[in-house]
Amino acid sequence: QVQLVESGGGLVEAGGSLRLSCAGSGITLEYYAIGWYRQAPGKEREGVACISNSDHSTYYADFTEGRFALSRDRAKNAVYLQMNSLKPEDTAVYYCATSTTYYCGGPANFADYWGQGTQVTVSS
Repeated sequence: QVQLVESGGGLVEAGGSLRLSCAGSGITLEYYAIGWYRQAPGKEREGVACISNSDHSTYYADFTEGRFALSRDRAKNAVYLQMNSLKPEDTAVYYCATSTTYYCGGPANFADYWGQGTQVTVSS
């Protein structure tokens, strides 16, 4: 059974940093494109970043403005989203997602596997 588990969220002051983790079980993440999404209260879900499975290229939404960085850890079967210079508008639940048909730049509904999400709260 495939499971994705996010962790690393929390409460941080504006300007602070967090590193979110997406750990996989029943799936070897390095063979999959992994997308990160977020959803703030009252807002639609939006894509944050994605790392490809082919050449591990990374892609970021414009609002990340160079503040976020993705990486893979093969040994731990995990993908990390390092978030720096956090802003109150980054407050949201963050999710990782993937599937065999999912690819960076593709529609989110191509992802069959989603984690439960991790809450990120940035205080001003």
